[in-house]
Amino acid sequence: MFNRVAMIARWKPVHLGQAAVLRGLIRKAGDVIVGVGSSNRYNARNPFTYEETEAMIRLALGGVSPAFGNAGYAIQAVPDLDDGPRWRVMVKEMFGELDAFVTDNPYVANLMKDDYRLMRPIEFLSPSEFIKVDGSTVRAMMAKGERWQDWVPEPVAKYIEENKLDERFRREFGLETLAMQLRTMDN
Repeated sequence: MFNRVAMIARWKPVHLGQAAVLRGLIRKAGDVIVGVGSSNRYNARNPFTYEETEAMIRLALGGVSPAFGNAGYAIQAVPDLDDGPRWRVMVKEMFGELDAFVTDNPYVANLMKDDYRLMRPIEFLSPSEFIKVDGSTVRAMMAKGERWQDWVPEPVAKYIEENKLDERFRREFGLETLAMQLRTMDN
């Protein structure tokens, strides 16, 4: 059991794999800081606002107290600064002392390796909880009009649909998302 852990991800949208990791973090730590990375960006890779992303995280964690003290969590906006060393200092000031910093991002791990004990998200999951999915794939499915809803927690899918965020995403970023996916496949 850990006293205090943190994880930064973009969570756009929160998918089933991330929801499982969040539940695992809360199960194994007293206080969990959920950092919303790129909170100051609105583009094809970040097509939901900080407020929308925060709502999705809360829905994915439905029933878990969002207050520290009883296996709770806090959600923290973590903006991009386009300057790794400055970002590292900002994160240390925001998060303070931690038992572990959770990341699967090699760049972030390299930035934070001297400040925190690093752990991978999979370390907080049992084998049966591991779901192989990523946000890029979910966004590509959304852009194509495919059945993306099966890859996010049901309350998150409902929130996105009720607020027509999937339609907005397709309208504003659909073509760019598909072009990014094609470029990735070509490499």
